[in-house]
Amino acid sequence: MYKATITITLRTSILDVQGKAVEHGIHTLGMTNVGNVRIGKFVQLDIDAADDAEASRIADETCRKILANQVMEDYSFTVAKA
Repeated sequence: MYKATITITLRTSILDVQGKAVEHGIHTLGMTNVGNVRIGKFVQLDIDAADDAEASRIADETCRKILANQVMEDYSFTVAKA
């Protein structure tokens, strides 16, 4: 059994409206030294696989096919034995 930890974010060329709203709220609180706030998704999956390579392949395929919109989002993941 493996655990995949996946991070999905909007591509840097895409305006992150939610991130901008949070950044504005942070500045409103007086924390003006914080900037370039980006909001993303964090996903964990348990994967039943024979080895690291298969678990990585399954995690990548899951990201490409359902979790990430490849037109607008980038993703990265790590896979470790659970």
